[in-house]
Amino acid sequence: MSQQAQNIFFRSNAPVTVDEEKCIAHKGCTVCVDVCPMDLLAINPVTQKAFMQYDECWYCMPCETDCPTGAVKVDIPYLLR
Repeated sequence: MSQQAQNIFFRSNAPVTVDEEKCIAHKGCTVCVDVCPMDLLAINPVTQKAFMQYDECWYCMPCETDCPTGAVKVDIPYLLR
């Protein structure tokens, strides 16, 4: 996979990140995708893991709090805390 293609799926500056080691989307889990009111999360068709496809996060937190494995992390900016 080219570096440009990797950047599409592996963004380090995204407010929502997914630990692929903990993510069980490949086993059918779609909790984070289902609870996001903005439809920002999706399942990567290559890795079968969740990722943030759009950077419009409202920091509402259900993706992080409802993830059964703790794979999802929402990085809330300091000024919003």
